Parts: sequence; structure tokens; C-alpha cells
Amino acid sequence: MTTAHNGVATVTGTLTPTEGRFLLSAGTNHFVSDARVGPGEAVTAGELFIAAAVSCALANVNLHGRNLGADLTSASVSAQSERDPDDPTRYRSVVLTLSLPRVPEVVAREILHHFTTTCPIYNTIRRGGAIETVLTAQG
Repeated sequence: MTTAHNGVATVTGTLTPTEGRFLLSAGTNHFVSDARVGPGEAVTAGELFIAAAVSCALANVNLHGRNLGADLTSASVSAQSERDPDDPTRYRSVVLTLSLPRVPEVVAREILHHFTTTCPIYNTIRRGGAIETVLTAQG
């Protein structure tokens, strides 16, 4: 199980002998990722990006739905991203779809509100956030 310490999460990655294939580690968890133009067998960075939003949404649906007594049978979240054709260095859009087929609309809206007001991943995507790079190199 991976836990963030003091609100800080860390993931590291290394190149593998396979071109366009990477080994990522988060705590004691390890997984493979492929470049968008890599082997095409593993999840890509763009998929990991929206997977984080789906995971956070599901955590919120589960927590707040259960607290509200909602029937979460068949509940699901999906995400879709689209690259900006005019600027391939960014995504034009990210759309999250929460499907709560057994939850009354008023309760579903409350669950959605809890998600959109508490999820740090959703809110970083929505509002933007600070990012920086640090380079270490020999010599």
C-alpha cells in the first residue's frame, strides 16, 4: 500500500531496455508505462493522468455516497481527454462522467458536489497548479 507522508506523494520512474517503456514505482508498488509512441502494450502517461482523476472520483463517490446512504451498485466513473490539435503540449479537454444509476438525482448531485469541492486532482486540473522542474546531471 502506498501512502503519502505529510501530504506528499512520490513516484519515480526509470527507463527500461525496451524503447518507449518505463518502470514506475510508487512506494512498494511497481508498474509499467509506455510512451504514446512506444510499444503500445501498457498504460500511457495521458491515461495515467486521467486515471488519477477517475480514482479520486471513485474514492469520493464511495465515501460520500456511503455516508449519504446511497445505493452505489453499478456506480462507475470514466474519463476522456482530448489533446489540443493546435497545441499538442496540452489537453484541450478532460471530461469525467459519473454514473450513479441507483442514486436519486438530488443525492447524486450532492455526491458530485462533494467530489468537485474536495478532490485535489480534479481541482488542480480545473484551476491549474504550480509545477516546477529540477535537473540533476553529472558535470
